[in-house]
Amino acid sequence: MTDRDGAGTRDTTGPGNAGAREHRGREDDEALGALGYRPELKRTLGNFHTFAAGISYISILTGTFQLFYFGVAFGGPAYWWSWPLVFGGQLMVALCFCELAARYPVAGSVYNWAKSMGGPHVGWLGGWMMLTATMVTLAAVALAYQVTLPRIDDWFQFVGDGSGASAAENAVLLGSVLILFSTLVNAFGVKLMARINSAGVFVELIAAVTLVILLAAHITRGPSEVLTDTYGLGGDYDLGYFGAFLTASLASAYVMYGFDTASSLGEESHDPSRNAPRAILRALIASFLIGGLILLFALMAVPDLAAKELSTGGLQYVVLETLGSTVGEIVLWCVVVAITVCVLAVQAAGIRLMFAMARDNNLPAGSHLARVSPRFRTPVVPAVVIGVVGVVILVINVNQPQIFSVITSIAIIMIYLAYLLVTAPMLIRRLRGTWRPAEGKFSLGRFGLPVNVLAVVWGAAMSLNLAWPRAEVYNATGPQHWYLRWGAFLFIGVVALGGFAYYWFVQRHRTGVLEEHRALAPEPPASPGSPESPLPSV
Repeated sequence: MTDRDGAGTRDTTGPGNAGAREHRGREDDEALGALGYRPELKRTLGNFHTFAAGISYISILTGTFQLFYFGVAFGGPAYWWSWPLVFGGQLMVALCFCELAARYPVAGSVYNWAKSMGGPHVGWLGGWMMLTATMVTLAAVALAYQVTLPRIDDWFQFVGDGSGASAAENAVLLGSVLILFSTLVNAFGVKLMARINSAGVFVELIAAVTLVILLAAHITRGPSEVLTDTYGLGGDYDLGYFGAFLTASLASAYVMYGFDTASSLGEESHDPSRNAPRAILRALIASFLIGGLILLFALMAVPDLAAKELSTGGLQYVVLETLGSTVGEIVLWCVVVAITVCVLAVQAAGIRLMFAMARDNNLPAGSHLARVSPRFRTPVVPAVVIGVVGVVILVINVNQPQIFSVITSIAIIMIYLAYLLVTAPMLIRRLRGTWRPAEGKFSLGRFGLPVNVLAVVWGAAMSLNLAWPRAEVYNATGPQHWYLRWGAFLFIGVVALGGFAYYWFVQRHRTGVLEEHRALAPEPPASPGSPESPLPSV
């Protein structure tokens, strides 16, 4: 793996280098113009901003605190091994994305990458799957306020006592307030969002490292005891404990995605073709290391490893039980910060994706969705649309929490499938010899083919594992319904086939870069397969 011109070079985008920054900005805009698009978004983001966007979407504290209980409940403490397993698979995907980010540093990364690798039809389907999943994910992350805030203080339980329907109603209220805040921040421009997001990520990283240290100081057992304890689970599975482990691995698979967000802000970043690949890798690796240590030390530090509360109260229980109420509440406040910036990042990524598809006239009312505010230099309408849809999805949770849980799980599968719609066509291009990394930028070199193969195999295998019709995931409570257990296949089928039918019969006849977003003087297309080739026309 190489980044031939990037290693050892001095960052010229910081304060005091205005001239170099302006020159680099012109080069970035010219590169965007070569891809066929007019520079419209404001370039203000530096290295840490793009890194923060990626790591806040993954959100170490949000994911681990929200899903720890699930992993322990279905795999016992030994479920921890799913964390490095998922990291290894997602690292293969991230490495492929790094090559693409170096060559196509544009908004709506997954959509444009799928389009460049597989053509306009594959690109549309990848973008549609990712956009739908992002709006559901926004609502799901916002619900995490209910898991944390009432545990800090009963004052945050505005509706009822937190039992039964009142918990769902309160979750919708808290989540709606958070989405409203995120919508306003994102609508006021990327600079404000990036400042709040970066500050939040700084708090999250400091809190996560501090939590690792505090848990390490309270260790009561060794790793060998923790990493081999399966709670005797697996008897109900045909594959024994391996079947239980596959179910528990969803707790890790639900966390480590969204690292492509670092590249989705490419049109608002300085030197994105170099900074985005680094940000993608740094975000994923940092999340793996810190998150893995939190999970491991929590299991080693909890007073009673067999406590039933581990599979119900999750990490919140461990923190309060191990560190005491005062320190525990401080950590939980940091989790609230992490949830907040995670929602900001998810919505920011969704906005850029919707803008990118609308700019190509690949969505209804494309000219309105792609309009960039002259004052804030950001797409405002997508921010509002995604925020409204997120709140509407939240309302489903009031009376149908089980259906909402199913839809949330399915949304994550759709993100894995969207990633697969990038890596699979990329593999085909490698095998045909038509893929060339950008010259002088991030490249996998001779490792490109094996890494790409592993990325595709991993993506397909984990998508199947996520979608498998398990009652524990898709019909956990209440009467058993076949349509809930097979909800992944049914919902994805409806979204994918229904959406693609609309695209094929209606929208595809209108696609093409809108005049107001087209590069003023596009460069002539380079020879096929060359690193300078523009994105394929739509």
